[in-house]
Amino acid sequence: MIVKLIINKELKPDQKHIEEYLKSKYNIKIIVEEYTQEISYKHNTLYLLYLKDSEVKKCIISNINSQINIAVLPNEHCPLSIKSYGIAKNIEHAIDDAMNMDRYTTVDLLLCNESLVLHNVTIGDVHGLNERLETQTKYRRLKSFIKNIRNLELQEFTFITNKEYEVNTTAAGIMILEHNIVQNSSEVIDEKFYINDGKLNAFILSPKSILSYLYYLIMIFFYAHFKVRSLPKSVGIIKSSKLNIKSKDAINFKLDDTYVSSKDIELKVLKQAITIALGRNIDNIEDSQQSHYDDKEIVRTNELPQGEVKKMLLSKKIPLFKKAQESDFKELFVSLRESAKLSSVFIVLMVLSTLLATTGLFQNSAPVIIGAMILAPLMAPIISLSMGVVRGENELIQNSGRTLTYGILTALVFSVVFTYFMPLTTITDEMRGRLNPNLLDLMVAIFSGIAGAYANSKSEIAKSLAGVAIAVALVPPLSVTGIGLGWGDMDMVFGAFLLFITNLVGITLASAFTFLVLGYSAVQKAKKGIFYTSIIMAVITIPLVLSFNKALEQNHIYNILQNKTFSFNDRQIKINISYVDLTSDKPVIYIFTYSDKVLVKEDLKSLKTKMQQDLKRDVSLNIISNTRLD
Repeated sequence: MIVKLIINKELKPDQKHIEEYLKSKYNIKIIVEEYTQEISYKHNTLYLLYLKDSEVKKCIISNINSQINIAVLPNEHCPLSIKSYGIAKNIEHAIDDAMNMDRYTTVDLLLCNESLVLHNVTIGDVHGLNERLETQTKYRRLKSFIKNIRNLELQEFTFITNKEYEVNTTAAGIMILEHNIVQNSSEVIDEKFYINDGKLNAFILSPKSILSYLYYLIMIFFYAHFKVRSLPKSVGIIKSSKLNIKSKDAINFKLDDTYVSSKDIELKVLKQAITIALGRNIDNIEDSQQSHYDDKEIVRTNELPQGEVKKMLLSKKIPLFKKAQESDFKELFVSLRESAKLSSVFIVLMVLSTLLATTGLFQNSAPVIIGAMILAPLMAPIISLSMGVVRGENELIQNSGRTLTYGILTALVFSVVFTYFMPLTTITDEMRGRLNPNLLDLMVAIFSGIAGAYANSKSEIAKSLAGVAIAVALVPPLSVTGIGLGWGDMDMVFGAFLLFITNLVGITLASAFTFLVLGYSAVQKAKKGIFYTSIIMAVITIPLVLSFNKALEQNHIYNILQNKTFSFNDRQIKINISYVDLTSDKPVIYIFTYSDKVLVKEDLKSLKTKMQQDLKRDVSLNIISNTRLD
């Protein structure tokens, strides 16, 4: 076999060392030839290239579909060739790989406007998508993260694949590569793109909002790896054997290490175009030598801006929250408008759920009350009200408000009437549990509102609405309010109705904000509705904070006294706290005592004294004594 060493004299190669190594180890005498563009390449000859990247490119281009074998020898002026084909940086290791005919593979080539691409083509700023980040310090990553936040510009592009599939969108940056088979050089994209699959891989970065852009940057600069199957929604991918990229304005791009400008870019893959030796840094040489060809194209660009969203991004500043496209919310709006309307079905369900909840409250039965929660139809008009608030749609607000008003009045009337005919007059634990709402109840309402809005916007998870209804419990506090009205207990009415209003306002505000984040309204349009709802929320929060402080005080008493044993007068008394009432100036603690002797008045006074010493405050006790007799 004829072996030729093509050299660039400017690189000062160690020609003598290469010749001696080949002769001593392989008993081969090589022919040395200085590189010129007019060099004649002959069939069935092995060419060892000790050249710059630009010269390697010219050599490959001039020998497409020829029968020569090419191997690249490493030097500081061909980093792209070394990286693209996994060449060892040690010259002797590279020669060994070049002389191993099992490492020769007929590979694909990527051309960009007829120029060879060794690494990648980047258009605009891909904000870290093409960088090696795992070797950077946290400080450098943070510095790059902050720098990229400031530099986000979008340009309109049209992509046409080999099968004439057309995508029109905006993009901040685009990266195109043919393969990344070299070991430990997959960069941010943690997936293998084969050198023999006949396809190029185009990644399109196009965030719809500042938040989605920040999420992308966090993934890039701090997580540093993701797979094609789990790309951030800001990134689309096109895999095709050919791709045309067009724009109304000039496209400035970088082809490997060269900056170029053009209005149209034509990218194509030449299948099995040249035979070249793959270096030892290839992750799996056998896998790389196998064919992975198929005719299937992959176009995942549905999440990229299109239609009205694309126009908005090009004409205005990128919004804080993304704007949903009409196709995303057309069906949702129809559903919410129907939910906002008052109907006989709504009234019937309100009557039944109220009667069921009131029965469960008197029965002190949690399962019955849960059944009433699921049956209650109040969640639907509240979600509709939230959409009306965030979009400023008066008709939707009025319809859902009217439906809610009738629903509330129905619940109150039927719970009052039910209570009037009910001979029971004892407050149960289920009733008592809804009389002192605090900040925790507001948190439940907020989380339920977020879940309700999200579940409504995603048809595939709408079944989760039953869980939301159980969590937020809208009808039971209305039923307790009705019971309080029936008994004439205004403290009961205030506490229970405050819980209902907390749920109503919390759900409305949280749902409105969720719809805003999901892109169903512009921030400017939502400001007014969210502002007024927030004021109501702030007013409601005042008694909730006070109640929460009481809950903290109750918890403090429980922590000190619960299940504690007191010893005095040769007696041991264990206590169990049933309830702590903080409505009066002095806490009233309801306790059970357990002792092996009957407690007399003096014992109970001593117990009270010791409890007050532990609490460091005066208390009143309501005691039920239990005596164990052996």
